[in-house]
Amino acid sequence: MGGVPEPHTGWTFLTNHARVLAAIADDHNARIRDIAAHCRLTERAVQKIIADLEQAGYLSHSREGRTNTYRIEPGKVLRHPAEAGLTVASLLSVLARDEAGQGRPGETVGDRG
Repeated sequence: MGGVPEPHTGWTFLTNHARVLAAIADDHNARIRDIAAHCRLTERAVQKIIADLEQAGYLSHSREGRTNTYRIEPGKVLRHPAEAGLTVASLLSVLARDEAGQGRPGETVGDRG
């Protein structure tokens, strides 16, 4: 588990910033190591992305002992002009896993196969 994730080649629909934000939305107490494994990124890349998101005001964290608890700002508007008016909450409504762990909204059982 200590290895670097296998790199992905080719293009994807989501940025790494969106993936990290969605992983945090799924678990506000997730460790950087777990986020990195989930998103197939290095821990250093996840640390940088979290710092970017915090600096821009999309995310904050509090520390309790050795655990970080992240807080997402759901009303914050997305940065790109093409998404003008869309909020973090609207993005996460599509990306975040549902609470029952049944997959992503709009996904059917056959999609998970």
